[in-house]
Amino acid sequence: MSEAGSAGPAAEAPARPTATGAPEARERILGRLRTARAAAGGTEAHGGDGPLHGGVSPPPEGAGPLHAAPAPPQDDTAFLRFAAARTWPPTERLARLRRCMEAVKTEFVEATAATWPAVVRELLRSAGARQVMAGAGSPLAAPLAAACAGGDPPALLLYDRPIEELKESLFSTVDAGITSCLGGIAETGGLILHPSPEEPRLLSLVPPIHVVLLDPARLWDTLWQAVRELGWARSIPPNALVISGPSKTADIEQTLAYGVHGPKRLVVVVVAGADSPAPTPSPAGAP
Repeated sequence: MSEAGSAGPAAEAPARPTATGAPEARERILGRLRTARAAAGGTEAHGGDGPLHGGVSPPPEGAGPLHAAPAPPQDDTAFLRFAAARTWPPTERLARLRRCMEAVKTEFVEATAATWPAVVRELLRSAGARQVMAGAGSPLAAPLAAACAGGDPPALLLYDRPIEELKESLFSTVDAGITSCLGGIAETGGLILHPSPEEPRLLSLVPPIHVVLLDPARLWDTLWQAVRELGWARSIPPNALVISGPSKTADIEQTLAYGVHGPKRLVVVVVAGADSPAPTPSPAGAP
């Protein structure tokens, strides 16, 4: 007889291990959540004294209460109290921002509203830069063009065409990009960039050197303060970022490399007496 025609007892599936402590642990955790919610002035989920989420029983005896802190007052929060404490005198904001940014390899130079084009030109010459690019609609373009008009490097190029037409030069021959910024954050040390058609994002991302002009009168204590004063609490711009230093990355062996995913150098030109126009608030306005 063939084996296909033989009939034998059905094979039993191996028994699955059971975790007898799992249901009790789940009930204990959810019970503590219920206790914490009640201590904070909340109500039970699904109303009243019934089970929480699908018939889970109250916590077993001996589980112990969860020590929950009382809820903050309705007209105050821990965050607002913390933010109010993170303030510095205006005369100390720049020094703090500079310390934080220099700790991550950012470079600083000082200039005035009259001298910054010449300062940037000499900075780039000393770095060996032969081409610098600025936004065609940027207020920095005309003063820098006058400073670079002698024929010696660096030559000024303008971001005045679609990226498809500028890609080769931007990625291959442009040594530096120059942009403005909305201001700085003293608490953590960072500059707020707001890329736009006048100053596209690639100017601060692709060239090996990023030069950014900073008006020292435009410094906020915290990012939270900047968001409120710029009117971003209700409507944040589609493209805004905070930068603190040159691009850096590390491999699994913690070997740090600069310039792999962005500029290798970040140079901040502090322009005293810049008399820059106030940042344009978002359409939604400040809260």
